[in-house]
Amino acid sequence: MKTLHVNPKVSFEFTTDQIASDKSISHRCAIFSLLSDQPSMIKNYLPAEDTLCTLSIVQSLGAQIEKAEDGTLTITPPLSIVEPPLILDCGNSGTAIRLLMGFLSSCKGFFVLYGDQYLCSRPMRRVADPLRSIGAQIDGRSEGNYAPLGIRGETLKAFCYESKIASAQVKSALILAALQADGISTFSEPELSRDHSERMLRGMGAKVISEGLHVTIHPQSTPLKPLKMTVPNDPSSGFFFAVAAAINAGSSVTLHNMLLNPTRIEAYKVLARMGAEVQFIEQESMYESVGDIVITGKELHGVDVTDNISWLIDELPALSIAFACAKGKSLVKNAHELRVKESDRISSVVKNLRLCGMEVEEFDDGYAVHGGELKSATINSFGDHRIAMSFAIAGTRVSMVIEDIDCINTSFPNFIELLSQIGNVNT
Repeated sequence: MKTLHVNPKVSFEFTTDQIASDKSISHRCAIFSLLSDQPSMIKNYLPAEDTLCTLSIVQSLGAQIEKAEDGTLTITPPLSIVEPPLILDCGNSGTAIRLLMGFLSSCKGFFVLYGDQYLCSRPMRRVADPLRSIGAQIDGRSEGNYAPLGIRGETLKAFCYESKIASAQVKSALILAALQADGISTFSEPELSRDHSERMLRGMGAKVISEGLHVTIHPQSTPLKPLKMTVPNDPSSGFFFAVAAAINAGSSVTLHNMLLNPTRIEAYKVLARMGAEVQFIEQESMYESVGDIVITGKELHGVDVTDNISWLIDELPALSIAFACAKGKSLVKNAHELRVKESDRISSVVKNLRLCGMEVEEFDDGYAVHGGELKSATINSFGDHRIAMSFAIAGTRVSMVIEDIDCINTSFPNFIELLSQIGNVNT
């Protein structure tokens, strides 16, 4: 089990275009390529453990994958999905397993999805139940709530589904199922979750109509157009370095080629509300908005975070480091979904901030952090890449030791290399 030691440097100016490619979009590029009958061309695909697992699954389902010298992937879909002889390993990725549940539910054959010990403890009935209600055959541990999951493809019925939670994974799984259903389907959610699937599928020619919190999906009568896409860099990964600038007054970070989808940059706007200087320099691309983000550290103050939580779910651990370094109290509420991520992130954040000497209140759906001076500590990552990276960033303010850092490779393989440019790092 590897351990990471991080010690602060003086204030810094850091510019990079080497932030990890967007994980959410990389997963979707691999899976959505199977909806076409022509090769998709993907540049800047994320070469992390989770996304490589998804690529391997697509290959097991019959796709041919070629990688050019510049890293461009050509994914040629099969004429029909292949029933694989082996189980399909989703690694640590909730996105992969849940989207594949929706896609495979209508594919002829039998498929088994599983993952690592952390993924196999995450709830799956939120996807399995609505899929089973429209004819899917899905089974697994605890009545299909936990992987391994067995799926036998069936003809699916059209649906009108009102989700009780705002989850891009649930929404995307149901959209993928609806593309193969026997009629027009609708999906609604209580709060707008990330909309990468809708944008990408529309770009491929699917009739997926978004109106506020409602999505109408027309079944796919012909194969979709192939993807021709350069994956932008991941704002969730870049946010760790945004926080590093924000908590070190006078420091600045410039992040190039970043995804600027409005549902993905809410955390940067929270930093701005706290007092950091944040600029977005936007450009347009075929599927998503991309551009640069510039963050300059200023004195921070506490803030309440109670809205658009589904847009912040991956960034809240890193935001918690900013809360700890701010003046006053910061409050997070309506974030119960944090309990069922790679770790129980409410518990993980609270326990580790307390180790750092912070006064923290824990609630069922969030927590409150009373800002002050972070103290050096030895941190448990709980096998969660975002917890590990968040407290590594705290090390740019005060010395930190983070245990069990192998999980970082699931999403951001070059994180430590970039971190070494703004902090004193050794493993």
